[in-house]
Amino acid sequence: MRNHTRMTQKLSATARRDKAARDKAYAMTDGRKAKKAHAERKARANPSAAKGKDFDHKDQRWESPNQNRSNDGEGTKKESNNNYNTK
Repeated sequence: MRNHTRMTQKLSATARRDKAARDKAYAMTDGRKAKKAHAERKARANPSAAKGKDFDHKDQRWESPNQNRSNDGEGTKKESNNNYNTK
């Protein structure tokens, strides 16, 4: 496993707690749970393809984390609130 240097936000204790609560609430929404479960199923089906990659639910393929998190270089605001196939 790689040793990543984390560039954490410099937040006060209160802001850090509030952000953790928001992040947890978002991660536990039905849509996020479905996407996590879908990516997990795909990874178990083909572990070699999944190694070091993120599953892109829009394109239905494995991509590098940088490419997936930037929406293929287009930014993430466009795809906000889109529902993708997680079956």
